Amino acid sequence: MKYYILLFILTIFFISCSKQPEIIFESMPKTKLLRTDIKTLPNWKNEHYKKALESFKNSCRSKRTFKIYKDLCTKAKKTKDIKKFFVSEFTAYKLSSSNKQESGLLTGYYEASLRGSLVKKVPYIYPVYEKPKDLIVVELSSVYPELKNYRLRGRLVNGKLIPYYTREEFKSNTIDAKVICYVNSKIDLFFLEVQGSGRVNLDNGDMIYLGFSNQNGHKYKSIGKYLINKDEISKKNISLQSIKAWLKKHPSRIDELLNYNKSMVFFKKQNHGASGSLGLSLTPNRSIAVDKFFIPLGSMLYLDSSIDKKHISRIVMAEDTGGAIKGALRADIFLGFGNKAMLKAGKLKSDLNLWILMPKEKEIN
Repeated sequence: MKYYILLFILTIFFISCSKQPEIIFESMPKTKLLRTDIKTLPNWKNEHYKKALESFKNSCRSKRTFKIYKDLCTKAKKTKDIKKFFVSEFTAYKLSSSNKQESGLLTGYYEASLRGSLVKKVPYIYPVYEKPKDLIVVELSSVYPELKNYRLRGRLVNGKLIPYYTREEFKSNTIDAKVICYVNSKIDLFFLEVQGSGRVNLDNGDMIYLGFSNQNGHKYKSIGKYLINKDEISKKNISLQSIKAWLKKHPSRIDELLNYNKSMVFFKKQNHGASGSLGLSLTPNRSIAVDKFFIPLGSMLYLDSSIDKKHISRIVMAEDTGGAIKGALRADIFLGFGNKAMLKAGKLKSDLNLWILMPKEKEIN
């Protein structure tokens, strides 16, 4: 009975989706995977094996990657024939989804850049918050192991855990959270939350690196889809750039649009640039964000897609997550820092094929 009550709570408390994942990487049964010889992967012979190996070794510094690949992380440090290492030690399995779609979707993200101040003053009036002190995060797996990766987020009111403030509610409530700094644009701050990390150039000449700390527990909702559904921007033309242009043209509707996404991200200061959910610095063009309910963090994948109308095929590491990344055939590739990365990420929306690279000792029969 307690189990069903908990499932009901999960449903009304808007965390994640209730659908069971098809790809269970750690146990590897009941998965829709097609074994593939790694040498037959698209453009495999053109892969930059040295860069791929460096990306793998960097990810092996995390517990999650090391848990998956163990001895191969150690072997990677000593290997001399890099191409042979990949071919002889790994087997590729093509991922598929329940709706039998032929390809998935690749989008891009970048490390945002903002202008700010440590003191609230015009034009720096929009606060960047640390995790609120009254935000409670409940790891459900500590009580119900079968609910691994599920969390409850909320706040206590009269002894009851209720949903935390939405983006709109933040304006009219006193928030018990430290302000890291203030920035000059609520729009740029919103997209900082979407990207998950960024840099703030302060008016005193210093710079702050910001990384994801937590979020308010509300499900991410795409403002791009909102504009499409309202016939404000066509699906064909939706992009970061077109959304920003719309916001600039409709200043009286900024709050309407931004508040549609009730999810709100909180940050922490870091000593380096963009880092992902593994706590490692992200590698441009080699780090991707995935849906961890389908693809485990720390896993190595082979990606086949296009960026800027150029075909790309390469080994990537699942080192991050994102509220908009849902499904087995869905990935967000990190493109780096600066305007060039922002422009690429803003318009990237390409078909995607993915293969997961497993140690041969774990091959599926």
